[in-house]
Amino acid sequence: MDSPADTAPSRLQGMGKVEFISLMAMLMAVNSMAIDVMLPALQQIGAALGISSENHRQYVISAYLLGFSVAQLFFGPLSDRFGRKVPIFCGLIIYIASAMACVFVPSFGALLFFRALQGIGSAATRVIAISIVRDVYGGRQMAEAMSLIMMVFMIVPVIAPGTGQVVMLFGDWRLIFIFMALMATSVAIWMYLRLPETMDPTDRRPFTIVSVARAFKIVLTNRVAFCYALASAFIFGAMFGFINSAQQIYVEIYHLGVWFPLAFSVVAITMSFSSFMNSRFVGRFGMRRLSHGALLAFMAINGVWLLLTLFGPQPTPFVLYLLLFSLAMFQFGWIGSNFNSLAMEPLGHVAGTASSVLGFMGTAGGGIIGAVIGQAYNGTTLPLVTGFFVLSLIGLVFVLIAERGKLFQPHNKPV
Repeated sequence: MDSPADTAPSRLQGMGKVEFISLMAMLMAVNSMAIDVMLPALQQIGAALGISSENHRQYVISAYLLGFSVAQLFFGPLSDRFGRKVPIFCGLIIYIASAMACVFVPSFGALLFFRALQGIGSAATRVIAISIVRDVYGGRQMAEAMSLIMMVFMIVPVIAPGTGQVVMLFGDWRLIFIFMALMATSVAIWMYLRLPETMDPTDRRPFTIVSVARAFKIVLTNRVAFCYALASAFIFGAMFGFINSAQQIYVEIYHLGVWFPLAFSVVAITMSFSSFMNSRFVGRFGMRRLSHGALLAFMAINGVWLLLTLFGPQPTPFVLYLLLFSLAMFQFGWIGSNFNSLAMEPLGHVAGTASSVLGFMGTAGGGIIGAVIGQAYNGTTLPLVTGFFVLSLIGLVFVLIAERGKLFQPHNKPV
């Protein structure tokens, strides 16, 4: 069997590694932008559309994540049948059209409907982008590529809230949706012109109920893939919980006002740097050693943070809050890409369906957990910090099940 280094040039047909990673990152960033660029606008959206409950404004995020998570179940099998480019291009068209529809919505319910539709379109960019990376790379090379993609991808949360704030200087919140549509259009053109079809024709699977069910069974009965997907869901649930309540924490508790995107970007920069460091170290130390160590550190930091929240001054001084949060999310940068690569590694022959099932589990589970944490917001950081600690414990349990109780092992036994 050819190594990834041998197959990559033929699969990419002359497309350079830097351009490939940049394009994959931008495809995934379309999804991140649709979430984070909205944060400064939630208060204005609630006021414009008559939403009095501050927690209910979070539904703008939750509706998007709902559509995003469910649609992944369909785009993966579609990409295993029709290849990668056509389904992802269709998803981008849905994303662009629904973003433009949000500009003209007359009510909050209509906005939530089109946000869910936008999430459906965005699902193609996430699930198929990961499938494309798996087509080209495997093993530690995939983890390295995913780390570099995540590094670029994490730049979006750095700039997205500030971008949303700047866009609203020229108009109201509706301009943000126009901005999203323009960004997605530019990425679609880039992909259409430059990205070749990466799927091996011999890997195409018929799109029937039986074949799809068989592929789902392959994914769900693989202990390593299934348990790492569940671990990812709980860890991502912590992050989604923060995203849902970030605007309220920074504005209501810490009174940052229009400066809250700056605090948001500090954490995002930390995660981006962490992903870059992971790309440098994963080839030397392996995915398990790095991600397992990061998960234990994530749990320990969250435990200290929870104790300070329970027994320290209220609220936790902002500098200390930001330090602990940044340290925790630095670990997240080592957990996310490695857990995803570990889940995908044994499933290369059904990469599209595997990515869709694993993506659905991670996003749907994480989105629901994050929504619960967000709705528990009570004017303090306690619900968020408690969620971070509890979810890290649950994630550790599933990793131990995946690894038969042994952490830091460079290679897994056959599953």
